[in-house]
Amino acid sequence: MMEEKQEAGAPDKIKPPTEPEESGELETRIKKYLRGDGANLEALRDKKLRGQLTVREKLYGKSAEAAAKAEKWLMPSEGGYLEAEGIEKTSRIRQESIAREVDISSSRNQYDIVLPDLGPYTLDFTSSGRYMAAAGRKGHLAIVDMKNLSLIKEIQVRETVRDVVFLHNELFFAAAQKKYPYIYNREGIELHCLKEHGAVLKLQFLKNHFLLASINKSSQLHYQDVTTGLMVGNFRTGLGRTDVMQVNPFNGVVALGHSGGTVTMWKPTTSAPLVKMLCHRGPISALAFHPNGHIMATSGKERKIKIWDLRKFEVLQTLPGHANTLDFSQKGLLAAATGSFVQISGNFSESQSYSRYMTHSMAKGYQINKLLFRPYEDVLGIAHSMGWSSILIPGSGEPNFDSWVANPFETSKQRREKEVRSLLDKLPPETIMLDPSKIGTVKPPSRKQKPTKQERESEMEAAVAAVKDMPMKKKTKGRSKPSKSAKKKQEIIAKTKRPFLEQQTKEEEALSRKKQKMSEEAELPKSLQRFARKKAT
Repeated sequence: MMEEKQEAGAPDKIKPPTEPEESGELETRIKKYLRGDGANLEALRDKKLRGQLTVREKLYGKSAEAAAKAEKWLMPSEGGYLEAEGIEKTSRIRQESIAREVDISSSRNQYDIVLPDLGPYTLDFTSSGRYMAAAGRKGHLAIVDMKNLSLIKEIQVRETVRDVVFLHNELFFAAAQKKYPYIYNREGIELHCLKEHGAVLKLQFLKNHFLLASINKSSQLHYQDVTTGLMVGNFRTGLGRTDVMQVNPFNGVVALGHSGGTVTMWKPTTSAPLVKMLCHRGPISALAFHPNGHIMATSGKERKIKIWDLRKFEVLQTLPGHANTLDFSQKGLLAAATGSFVQISGNFSESQSYSRYMTHSMAKGYQINKLLFRPYEDVLGIAHSMGWSSILIPGSGEPNFDSWVANPFETSKQRREKEVRSLLDKLPPETIMLDPSKIGTVKPPSRKQKPTKQERESEMEAAVAAVKDMPMKKKTKGRSKPSKSAKKKQEIIAKTKRPFLEQQTKEEEALSRKKQKMSEEAELPKSLQRFARKKAT
């Protein structure tokens, strides 16, 4: 076996990966994009269903392979997590230890802004994570550029501010003030006063539909289109005052947590909730949605945090502890805070169970009001009673951004083009539903309605007329006499009428039984009628 000789001081030649190495790496990436294990189609007896599912499984495989091949060039950065050695635990690693190991630009994301006279604070990030809006309860509003930590604008509105949220970009934001919500531009100029919303407790913005959703003190849910100014929906929840509100990023459904332990999900085109589920035995204190939209986390006053699968509406996991605020990161980490303590849980196994990943304690006396992960950065923003802070959470942010979706480095020209494009792609409120994958599919045929009496009679007459016009076969030996032919035709007509008459008899018997049952129930005294057996619906 010959060996290649290398000259002294010459650099090593970089050998291209062999075909087996590339195929093995490709298979590993394909598994990451596959939608679980394939279904066992051999057990299906229905050939049509088996063929449809086979085609769909092939499409899933092709899409996973295409995504795996594109990942090498379109996703150059890889996300990482904290890894402990030996018996060490990642939850014991402090921010000071992380700051010593990271680069200078990342260490700048660790800071504390102390404004004790204007708190407690709440905050919101743009979809790209470039800008942050901070609002103090005493009327302080500020817009901060997170790239260079420079203050763009701050104003004092001189009244209570309960919540703040960015609209479609950093040029506009809405603040829920004492009596009404207001919309401001980037320069702090008041643009609109939304008096129809009333005294709002919580605000959310649906970026794909350009809808501003709010819940006020009277438990009224409002939807307003910010492009036309029309009030799309105005509903009374009827479940009491609440300030727990969150939007599902997958389908645009708004979820509200109530004092009775229920979570209701709403859309702007119906006055009744799409889903009403009992999640806790006590009041709901916080809820959050996973970026994929299929997982929801809720926290109750009975000191339990539950992870829900929204496809089955069942509990996946119950974690001990209480949380005043919850938030999911882009990579699926769950942050929960109560008092001055923050805990981050992660799902690092295939068992779909969350375990403690990191912890952080604020200074004594700081009461955390809101947690929010910064998009495309391993940063967690903490709004508390004395200002706001920022800590590093390795592995929380998406390492690769799509400039067509959210570009942290976009110019003003790109922002204008994106705004026009997003307005053209604006979705109508009717597209908000629990399963948006149904949009664009063919509606399945509904059950055939029972024909009316006139329709049955006309159908029977048409069948009888077709039989009468049917020519009779001529036979020999006296079997084609007129009397025998007429008798034969009458037998055929009676045979044709039989199924229609049988169906009519069945319906009349069912109707008579129903009338008899109703008469029996009516004969009961009023005091005993409530004990009568009711027909199951």
